[in-house]
Amino acid sequence: MAENALGTGGGLMQALKMRMHYSQSRQKVLAENVSNADSPGFRPTDLKPPSVDPGRAGVVLAQTSVGHMGLSGQRGGFDGTKAPRFEVTPNGNAVNLEDEMLKVAQNQSDYQLAASLYSKGLGLMKIAIGKGR
Repeated sequence: MAENALGTGGGLMQALKMRMHYSQSRQKVLAENVSNADSPGFRPTDLKPPSVDPGRAGVVLAQTSVGHMGLSGQRGGFDGTKAPRFEVTPNGNAVNLEDEMLKVAQNQSDYQLAASLYSKGLGLMKIAIGKGR
């Protein structure tokens, strides 16, 4: 029964595992983009983030003021998708190394956060069932 409790971990633990798997897969795609930065005609790709249904996970954001950002990000914030592109390479390659390296750094940070939260969650579960201290 203790193994079952540690193995399933609830919705939050499953979401963290999914996020870590997504970050691992995205790292591979971003590394391919960087490695093909000099390949003529190469177009960079990226992974679509996994969708999370906050209602299903039991997470609800409290919006106590109209100025607060909602879950979909419709209010305020910075939209990096509309940022202008400054670098154009003569070989038709669409890879912008600065953008790709920023994505790699953000992806690494996201993975470290998810892994840390997952580890802390496992520690709390072990303490709760009396196996850890």
